[in-house]
Order: sequence, then C-alpha cells, then structure tokens
Amino acid sequence: MSLTYTAGSLVAARGREWVVLPESVPDMLVLRPLGGSEDDVAAVFPGFEDVRPAKFAAPSPDDLGDQRAAGLLRTALRIGFRSGAGPFRSLASIAVEPRAYQLVPLLMALRQRTVRLLISDDVGIGKTVEAGLIAKELLAQGEAVRLAVLCSPALAEQWQTELRAKFGIDAELVLASTVSRLERGLELGQSLFDRHPFTIISTDFIKSTRHREDFLRHCPDLVVVDEAHTCVATDDAAQAGSSSSNQLRYELLQKISADADRHLLLLTATPHSGKESAFRNLLGLVRPELATLDLETPAGRAKLAEHFVARKRADVRDYLTREDGLADDSLAERTAFPSDRWTKDEPYKLTPAYRALLDDAIGYAKDRVEAAGEQGRREARIAWWSVIALLRSMVSSPAAAAQTLNTRSESAAARTAHEADLLGAPVAADSADNDRLEGMDVAPGAAEAEDAGARLRELAERAEKLVGPAEDAKLKALIRHLKKLLADGYQPIVFCRYIPTAEYLAEQLKGKLGQQTTIAAVTGTLSPQQRLERIEQLAAESADDSGDSGDVAARRVLVATDCLSEGVNLQHHFDAVIHYDLAWNPTRHDQREGRVDRYGQKRDQVRVITMYGEDNGIDGKVLEVLFKKHRQIKKDLGISVSVPDETASGVTDAVVEWLLLHGRQGSQETLFDLDGHQESFDRIAREWTSAAEREKTSRSKYAQRAIHPEEVAREVAAVRTALGSTEEVRAFVLEALRDLDAVVRDPRDGTGDFTAQVGGTPAGLRDAFAATLGSRLVEEDRRIPFRSSPAVARGEAALVRTDPAIGALASYVLDSALDANVHGPRPARRCGVVTTDAVTIRTTLLLVRYRFHLTLPSRTGERELVAEDARLLAYEGLPSRARWLDGDAAAALLAARAGANTHEQMARNQITRALDGLPDLTGHLTEYGRTLAADLDASHRRVRKANEEIVRGLKVVPQEPADVLGVYVYLPQQPAAAVSPATVPVSTASGAEA
Repeated sequence: MSLTYTAGSLVAARGREWVVLPESVPDMLVLRPLGGSEDDVAAVFPGFEDVRPAKFAAPSPDDLGDQRAAGLLRTALRIGFRSGAGPFRSLASIAVEPRAYQLVPLLMALRQRTVRLLISDDVGIGKTVEAGLIAKELLAQGEAVRLAVLCSPALAEQWQTELRAKFGIDAELVLASTVSRLERGLELGQSLFDRHPFTIISTDFIKSTRHREDFLRHCPDLVVVDEAHTCVATDDAAQAGSSSSNQLRYELLQKISADADRHLLLLTATPHSGKESAFRNLLGLVRPELATLDLETPAGRAKLAEHFVARKRADVRDYLTREDGLADDSLAERTAFPSDRWTKDEPYKLTPAYRALLDDAIGYAKDRVEAAGEQGRREARIAWWSVIALLRSMVSSPAAAAQTLNTRSESAAARTAHEADLLGAPVAADSADNDRLEGMDVAPGAAEAEDAGARLRELAERAEKLVGPAEDAKLKALIRHLKKLLADGYQPIVFCRYIPTAEYLAEQLKGKLGQQTTIAAVTGTLSPQQRLERIEQLAAESADDSGDSGDVAARRVLVATDCLSEGVNLQHHFDAVIHYDLAWNPTRHDQREGRVDRYGQKRDQVRVITMYGEDNGIDGKVLEVLFKKHRQIKKDLGISVSVPDETASGVTDAVVEWLLLHGRQGSQETLFDLDGHQESFDRIAREWTSAAEREKTSRSKYAQRAIHPEEVAREVAAVRTALGSTEEVRAFVLEALRDLDAVVRDPRDGTGDFTAQVGGTPAGLRDAFAATLGSRLVEEDRRIPFRSSPAVARGEAALVRTDPAIGALASYVLDSALDANVHGPRPARRCGVVTTDAVTIRTTLLLVRYRFHLTLPSRTGERELVAEDARLLAYEGLPSRARWLDGDAAAALLAARAGANTHEQMARNQITRALDGLPDLTGHLTEYGRTLAADLDASHRRVRKANEEIVRGLKVVPQEPADVLGVYVYLPQQPAAAVSPATVPVSTASGAEA
C-alpha cells in the first residue's frame, strides 16, 4: 500500500491520536503521540493495525474552567514542546535555559558551513554551556552525527555529567582507566570510536602513538577541545618536559583540524596571555589562514571576529540593554555573577616551638645546600629541590612536614642536573596548567637517600608533636576564621597544598566548629568521580543535619587540595574560600576562587581569606612580590593575567636563596637589594607587565563584533514568544501547584524562590516528581525547593521550562485538561467564560496549536522534521464578522480577571455559540498558519544568512487544519448601577470569582 499520510498529519491508532513523523515509509508509520515527547515515538504497521485519519477534537461546552484556564493551558503546552518551529532546533529539548549572551557563539556557528570557533570567554561565564548548545544544535540539524570532547581526565566526568543532564547527550568516557573495559566489548576489527558515537576523551591518553592513529582514522565530524591553550607548544616554553607534552597535543590537534570539513570548537579562558606565538598557533588550528592574518587592520579583525569570541563578566553582566544600542530594556538580562568579592589577607605567627623547628630546618637546609654545592651541579640541584620541598611542607602543616622529612625526594633519582630540575620543579611551580594537577598534591620528599638520616628523623619527630591548635597557630587561626564565616551563614572551602595537610585539617576541625557543622576532605587520593560523590554527600549530610524544615541553615566545610581548583563547579554548595596554604603562583588562587565565584552563585558577595605566616620568612615576601603585583595588574587593567611560570619560579628561587643566606630572622626588606636579585626582579616585573598589556590590547582589539546585540535580541524575543519566559513559568508553577492541593510557601523575599509540599497532590504527579527529583518525594511531608536560578542543587527544581520537574508538572496539567475523564483536580480547562471590565465588547480568545513540516538542508542531506508552535488569537464580535486583534492584545487577555460571576446557563450558551462558530474562522486560522510558516522560513534564513548553501532547499509548510485547544469568551462587565439584584446569580459553573 502507498503512504497516504503526510508528515505532520494526525492519525488515530491504538486508542489515541498521533502525529505522523517524516521517518515514515509506505508500510510503516513512525508516530509521536499528540502532545507527547520523542521518548514516546512508536512504529505502527497500517496493514496489520487499524490506522485512521484523525481530527483534533474541539472543546466541549461541558468542560468550563475559570479565568486562569487559558494561561495555564497555554504555558503547559509550550513547556511540553520538544520540537519547536524556530531556527534553533535544540532549545526546546535541552534541560538548561541559556543566557542571551550564550546564544552568540551559537549564532556565529550557524553562519558557517563548517563550524570553526575559538571560544575564549572568561572563567565562570559558561563556555561548557556554549559548546553544548552548538553541539546539540549541529546534532539536531544533522550537520554532525558524532561528537568527541577532548579534555583533561580530571574534567572528563564533569563533561559527561553536563552533556547528559543538560543536553541529553550520553557520552562514553575514554580514559586510561576505562579503555580496557571498552575494548573488551568491541567486535573484531571495530574501533571504539565507531562503536560509541559520543565520547569524552583524555587528551593526554589519546595523544599517545598507540591510540592517536586509531582515533584519527575514526575521528568524529565534531570535536570540542577544552583548555585548548594547553594543547599549543609555545616558542618560549620554560620546561622541556612541558614543551614536549604540549607538542604532542599540538600535533594531534593539527591532524584533527587538517580535515577542512570537520567541525572544531576550541575552548580556553586564556587564549593570549601575552604569548603571541601561542595565540597564533591556536588561530591556525581554527583556520590556517588566521595564523598569518594581519590583525592590525580592520579587515583582519573582521575576519577573526567570525571565528573568535572573548568576553569578560563586565561585558555580559547586563546584556541587551540601551547601553548595547537597543531601543529599550524590554529584553534586558542580568546574569547572576557575584557582584562583590570580599578579600582579606590574614597573618598568623608561629608558636615558639614551631618557630624553633623551622629555624632548625632552615639551618639544616643551608648546610645541605652548601655541602651539595661542593659535590657538583647534579648534587646541587637535587639538594635545591629537596630544600624547597622541605620548606614548603614545613610552613603547610606539621603533618606535611613530618611526611616530607620521612620521604625520599623524587629528584634524588636524577642522573643529571637537568633531570633533577625536571623532577623537582613541580614542587615549586604551582603551575596554572590544570593538566599538571593530578598527583601534584602528594607531599614531596626531602631525604636524598633511602634512609632519611638522624637529623631529618629528629626534625620529623618534633613536627609530629606539634599537631593541634595548642602548638599549631596556623590551625588555631583557621578555626577562628571558619567560625566567623559559619556564623555569618557562609559555607567555606579550605584549599591547601598537600594531602597530609588536608587530612590533618579535616581531622583536627571535627568538634571545633559546632555540632551542626559537617566536614569532609577531598584530595587526589580520590578519583574525579569519587571527588564529586564526596562533595554531594557532604551537601546532603549537612542539609539533613540542618533539619528538613530548612529553618536552620546548613553548615558545611570542605577541605580540599588543588585537585579541585579547576573544572569542578562548586558554586551551588559553597560561597567562601580560605587559602590555607599560599600558592607560589597567583593564578592558582584565581582558579580556586573561580570554583565558587561564577555564574549560578546565589551569594551576591563571595568571601576570600588568604592566610600567610608573617614570620616564617617565605609567605610574606611571596605575597608581597607576586600577589600584590597580580592584584595591581587586575585592578589597573580590569583583567586577570597569568603570571608566567618562569616569573613565579624566579621570585621563589630568590626568596629561598635569601632565606638560606640570612635565615628567618634576617631583614626581609633586603631581599631584592642583594646583588643579582634586583636586576632579576626588575626584568621579570617588566615581562609580566608587558604580557598584561598585550593581553588587554588583544581583548579589546579582538572583541567579538560579528554578532550585534540587536541580532541576538531579535532571536531571544522569538524564542521567548515560542517557549515562554522564566516569569511565566514561575507563575504557572505557583498556580498549578496550588490548584493541585500542594502547600506552597512563597517567602516573597525578592529571590523568586519558594518551596512546595507535594504530599497532597495527585499520585501520578507525585510519582513523576519522584522520578525526576528522588524517591523520597513520595513521602507525605516532602518539600521541593523551587529556585529562580537555573543553577540548582540535587533535589531542587529550577523555575525554567526545561527542568524535568517543571516538565512533569506541565505534562500533568496538559494531559488532565485534554482528558475530561480525569478524576481529581484539573487546573487547566479548554473552555471558559469570564465577565470582566478588561473588554468593552464580547471578545473570544483562542489557543491554537500549529504543526509544520520542515525541510532543513544540511551537509549530510535534507532533514525532514515536524515542529509545533502555539499562538493566542483573539477576535471581537461574532465569528462570522470577527474583528481580529493583534498579538499583544490577545496575550493581554490572559491577565484579565473576573469582575462578576457569570450565570451558569449564560456561560454554557456563550461557549456553545463560540464553538459553533469555529468553522467560520477556518479561513483566518489557515492564513495565519501560512503567515507563521513564512516568518519561520525567514528566521531560518536570517540565522544562517552567511552561507547561501546552508539555506538552499529550506522549506516550511504548515499542516492543516490547525488544532484549536482552547476557547475562552470574555464578556464586558455591566456598570454596577445597571445590574438588577434579581439578575445576580448566586453561583457559577465557570469558577470565576466575584
């Protein structure tokens, strides 16, 4: 038999109505339930099952609702859309509501036949979301069929979670720890990159010769590279080991980018950092011609702007305002970055016993360096790194000091001075390169032989006796700072350098911060996934300890090493940072603070405390020279510029050298007055300042100008019209929950947050909530926190249309409205009659669903889709002589409130007349659908306007007839004097309030 149903038409089968999808063939129909999602798609065989043409049933005059019915039904319908008709195919199906500024990279991508972008937005702006939007859209349009994300292993699981939870992309992890398992499941001769279309891959794992060639042979058509700056070898790489590693990554990316048809997204917050060669190499990966582009000319910068986007928080905090050149602020969007970062440097002084131990350790270090210097360069370098390890551990904690004193130095195994430097340098580097974080929190060794020696053992025994706040003044100061933060309602993270210090702090803090405070430690001893699980466990335990009522604020403290200083989003659970150990690179502090000071942080002010020993001979000068310079650059230029590794190394070498020469009691002011030091410091200061100036120049010169704010505003307005705004979603959730017998607590504190006790809601809805938020929600007294921010913690629901809990509520409201046989509360109804002073003549509002058959051209061929849109149409008078209102006037009727009761029989008569007149409106509804189709066609072409090949063959065809979901009649309210007491009804079937 031949296919008699066109894509988008309605059929009846298996006792319900379905929409025919384009994948159908003559002997098999692929169907989606009317109002259902892609998860409900089914195949039906007309030759074996009863399939008949269907027509969407008109509303019944027996199903009258109150004046809110239209708004609730409209919002429930739009929230349920998973295949919107607009130019962005994916926005209706993702579980995140993107900020307007995050659409800019997406618009840039859609104007390219092969997407090549360098996305360099600041830390915390949302590069992962921006990349996810592009990836999801390319997959939805058929422009890409496979995806690989290259990142460090520490970030892999977070990428997996983000893609799955927000974009519905289920990617497999390809890491050194997972590849054996994955390969066991392969067929003979099969590549795991063919077996798994979506993968997240460790860049360092895949760069190896063994796996690189297999990956390149089966490389997906869409590749995302996170922290792309770590994959470029610079001309002035400070360390040969780092340069070699970067070179291998760079060679891998060169081969990936060599395929001109492969989509490539490079992500980095530091594209330039004053290193012109690195910036040029990155650009060359995007497009070879960009590497040699003359960026001093307007034409060169315009070409770069097509592929490069770099914005600071200040650029996007307030977006789509008059300051952006728009006519008004109707689409203005303020992004919830913390507006203030409260910072303070807090000194502490060593106790006498600890001071004596440090003095003796410095004495030992001085003797060791002098003795090694007489034995040769290799021995001198080994001694040098051992001494630095000893001094850093000594000022960290007694636990770290004891372990270092009892452990052999890695550099002791070196055969040459150069090898000693390669092994020992990571001890002091505190590099900003997060690929070097794994394993860097292990306490280093100081002993240069298998046997630590009597002098080191004696120092270790003395260190072990200094544990606890009585002798450890640094710990005592930490306890004081934590108590103050907790008393002020903050949830702090304590960052330290070494695993022994973190474990020592977690143990010592127990019982000293109050019974209601939960403490946990996260270090490199845990896998990346275990770290996330430990954090979630801490958040859950602290919430339980605070009580289900939420009246007592949760009190939690996380102690962590720098294994958490990059890639992990901690802003949902923490809002303060204490730097317990002073890093020897200020960028490391920026990265620590960036875990909480980022988009989604609920606190308007994030607090940061930097602890330093004012009398240990090391911290004070590092703080003065490195950190104050870093802060001054940030203040002067408005941007944070990474201190070059060689700069930090030069300063810390000078500090340690001075300390050994003069001892702790020496005058620190003489540090850079020593011969050779002042000149060295002046040089590195000049280099750092120069790098900062170049970075500022590059950011202003190469700022994103390819997409203008008015273009973004137009698309944002269209998306909000089709899918609804956050404010509309919030109002819908509040009204629907109350109508469904939930107990809602709305504090009206300006945040928009509220909680709902859902124990009394219908069982079907409770089950749906439990499936999305956790099984405990089926308990009678379980509350759901609804948050106005899309950044929510576990068990919370975000007030955005894409949140699963909101989707579950919308589905229940829509299904119960369309099925008049549902028992129990039904918040939305398909009919209503309202007497109101909002109209002066009988006015009818229609809620109409349009279906469209879209033909979208792509590189892989034409893609056939069925899309939906919902519109409000209103007319005055009788259907046969309807005077149609514009869209704004129709939408305004949703806010109309009943001013008087409507007699039951009058309401029935009015809605019957309106329903009987629907055939007279068919011509207008059809013409309106064709106009919508033309507008949609124009919007698709506008978004993709840069490449005519992309839109050749584009077609949007409306499916007729349109579905009339709701009919609502508004009657003018008569003046009070004109109403006879005998005509005032005592009740109403419409539910309108007097």
